[in-house]
Amino acid sequence: MRKFLTLLMILATVSLSGCGYNTFQSTDEQVKADWAEVLNQYQRRADLIPNLVNTVKGEAGFEQDTLTKVVEARAKATGIQATPELVNNPEAFKKFQAAQGELTGALSRLLMVSENYPALKSNQSFQELRAQLEGTENRITVARNRYIKSVREYNVAVRSFPSNLTAMVFGYKPKETFTVENEKEISKPPVVNFEKAPAK
Repeated sequence: MRKFLTLLMILATVSLSGCGYNTFQSTDEQVKADWAEVLNQYQRRADLIPNLVNTVKGEAGFEQDTLTKVVEARAKATGIQATPELVNNPEAFKKFQAAQGELTGALSRLLMVSENYPALKSNQSFQELRAQLEGTENRITVARNRYIKSVREYNVAVRSFPSNLTAMVFGYKPKETFTVENEKEISKPPVVNFEKAPAK
């Protein structure tokens, strides 16, 4: 009887691995790791913003509306609870994605407007923060692309036969990813005009 049970366990293990169970384990872990890196880079960006805003506030006459939009967009983006489960909730994921896109747009506007202020252009702190921000935007793009790739591999396993049968049995469902339209917009680093600002 014991030999029979052992044989059944071996057969069950072989059939599970043959039907994609192990693939789900590895791809799900990769999605989690890549999602954590996306969140890490978004947090890095959020942490840079207060110093950037404070530096810009020191410039007399800077457009208050531009600063307000950056602060509000940051508050909205960081106010969303970005848990690992977010990738399994289409509605929450879309809200998160929209909030991050709004923050990207507000930062791009801030950097464009700052070009009209020669004192800011020569401010070393501002230039260092801008360089850090642009580097972070590039890291965000890389992290998002890795996440998109790992979700694609996971989702293919969920939808392909015979691994889709294993997915149904164990409750694996497709995960959310960044949309193509939004990817084109968000993957652009903030645009900065390096031409000489017009004289005031």
